[in-house]
Amino acid sequence: MIAIDAQRLLGRIRELGAVGRDGEGRLTRLAASDTDRQGRDLFVGWLRQAGLDVAIDRVGNIFGIWQNPEITGQAPLLIGSHIDTVIDAGIYDGCYGVLAGLEVIETLKATGFSPSRPVAVAAFTNEEGVRYTPDMMGSLVHAGGIDAETVLAAVGTDGSVLGQELARIGYAGDREPGFLTPHAYLELHIEQGPVLEREGLPVGAIRFEPNAINVIPSRAVFTVDLRDPDEQRLQAAEAALAAYLEQLAAAENVTVSVEQLARFEPVIFDLRIVEQIEAAAKRRGLGVRRMTSGAGHDAQMLARIAPAAMIFVPSVGGISHSPREHTDDAELVAGANILLDVAAQLAK
Repeated sequence: MIAIDAQRLLGRIRELGAVGRDGEGRLTRLAASDTDRQGRDLFVGWLRQAGLDVAIDRVGNIFGIWQNPEITGQAPLLIGSHIDTVIDAGIYDGCYGVLAGLEVIETLKATGFSPSRPVAVAAFTNEEGVRYTPDMMGSLVHAGGIDAETVLAAVGTDGSVLGQELARIGYAGDREPGFLTPHAYLELHIEQGPVLEREGLPVGAIRFEPNAINVIPSRAVFTVDLRDPDEQRLQAAEAALAAYLEQLAAAENVTVSVEQLARFEPVIFDLRIVEQIEAAAKRRGLGVRRMTSGAGHDAQMLARIAPAAMIFVPSVGGISHSPREHTDDAELVAGANILLDVAAQLAK
C-alpha cells in the first residue's frame, strides 16, 4: 500500500505556518495582504517544483494541475482548501488540506500512477472572510454562486478593495473563475470540534460604543452565526431570532437593525465518495464515523457543481482559529493517506 511522504508534508505545514508572523509571533495571513502574498508565493513555488501547471483566476484562486498528456477531454479531480488565515491563527486550518492535496499528487506521480483524468489542487481566495465578506468567497465564485465583479469590488474592513489588492500582490490572474469544472471534489480538514478526539477516532464578540467602564453604551454591534444541517430547522432558527429581536426592540425601546453578511444552504455530501472514504479508512485499519461539520468549508460551495465530500482529522480540545490549534502528526499523516487512496480511485 503506497503512502505519502510524511516528513515532506509535515515540513511544509510548518514552513507555511511560519509565514506571516508578526513581532510577537502571531500568525496572520488575511486575504490579499502582504503576508498572504508570501504564503501564496511559497505554495506556487512548491507547485512548480512538482511539475504542475499553475493557473490563477481573476479572483486569485490558485490551481496546480497535473495533466496526463495521453488523456484529453476529461473533467479533473479537484482537491483543495485555503491558505488565508484569521488573526492570530493556528497552522492547520485550510493549509493542511491544500498541502495534503499537493502531497497526494506528488506521491501518485512518484509511484508511476497514470490517472485517467487531470488531478488538480486548489487554494481558494478569502475562505475565512476576515478582511472581505462573504467568507468562502473564492470557492463561491468558482461554483457560480456570486459573480467575479461583485467580489472584486468588495471593500475590506480596512477600506481596501479586493480587486486592487489582488493586483497589488500579483495574484489577479487571467483565467475566468469556474474555468475548471471538476469531476469530483475532495477536501481534507481538521475537525475544528471535539467529536473525533472525544470518541478516540483518528479521523462571536460584542463591540460597544463607547466602550468605557461605568458608561451605558449608546450602540452595541455583534454577529450571530446560526448553523444547522437541516434547512427547515435553520429557517426556523432565523425566524425565531428575528422575532426575538423585534420583541427586544419594543420591550427595551431601542432600535435594532440587522444586516445579513452571508447565507448558505446546508449541504449533504456525495454518498458514493463518503463510502469510498470509509472503506479507505478501514483498509488502513483506522476507526471512522460519519459526522456533520459545524464549520463552513470550500467543499460546501463546490458541492453545487460536482460530487463532493470531506475527510476530517481530530482537533485537540476542539480548538481552531487559535495558536493552540493542534492535530497530532500521526493523525495528519493518516488523513493524508486516506485522501491519497480516495483520490487514486476517483482519478481512475
